[in-house]
Amino acid sequence: MAKRSLVELPGGAEPPYTVFVNGVRQAEGSDYRVKGRSLLFDRELRQEGPLGFWRWTLMFFSIAGTYRRHDSVDVKYRQDGRDRVATNLDVVYLEQPDTPAASGPGERGGADRRAGP
Repeated sequence: MAKRSLVELPGGAEPPYTVFVNGVRQAEGSDYRVKGRSLLFDRELRQEGPLGFWRWTLMFFSIAGTYRRHDSVDVKYRQDGRDRVATNLDVVYLEQPDTPAASGPGERGGADRRAGP
């Protein structure tokens, strides 16, 4: 199932925006679109949720690491005439408009945040 992702711009952010996902510059129009005060990606961006007790404990004692996918979204923007940078912005997951919202067991991750289109 194809998913879209939405990233809220920081308060007071003004264009031009320079957007990076995992350090790779993104092109407006082909990689993302500006929609109001947000950036809309036509692909799924993932962010690792908070670590549970056991995962944190295993990492603390160097028994295991974490290898979950984590997409970092960074944006350079203007505010009050000055360049600013926001890093590791939160991602909101969106369903495709013609796909009903996930409701079955196991279809949502523990830290996923979903919003309607």
